[in-house]
Amino acid sequence: MSHPPAVPIRQGVAAEIDRLREIERLAATRFLATPFAAVAGHAATAAAVLADRIAAGRLLVATDRDADTAIGFVMVRPVDAGAYIEEIDVLPAHAGRRIGAALIARVAALAGERGWSALLLSTFRDVPWNAPYYRRLGFAALEDADLSPSLREIRAQHVARGLDEGSRVFMRRDLPCR
Repeated sequence: MSHPPAVPIRQGVAAEIDRLREIERLAATRFLATPFAAVAGHAATAAAVLADRIAAGRLLVATDRDADTAIGFVMVRPVDAGAYIEEIDVLPAHAGRRIGAALIARVAALAGERGWSALLLSTFRDVPWNAPYYRRLGFAALEDADLSPSLREIRAQHVARGLDEGSRVFMRRDLPCR
């Protein structure tokens, strides 16, 4: 696993919520070329949820090098003594530059500071920038039988939103003990 490039990453701020929602919408357009094109039509994360994550210090923003303009973000919440990555998006024009890897590295550092033992996420099994990408970053798939009640509840929420959970997988990356 190579190290992600240095990219400016900072805490998100409430003034950029509209920008974050736009990043999410644009990032979702990548799904148009997959069997999961419907994802591109899903509503972006509610502004109130983004505001909550920002207020809690659980939304990180990657910015371009020349200006303090958001080009990607990740938001997390505690689940099962770990950091559950709820959403991670990078503008398509910036894809392939390891910005997502840099955001995940920063989440791992944040998780360590907060005493969380792992990173958790749910993603599409066969989309190249989903599960195969996260495997390269050290995540391993969880078997359905090993899902905690909290992860099963997240799955139920995904189903309620119309996600095809039969094509998705939960993944985990354990963090070093501190």
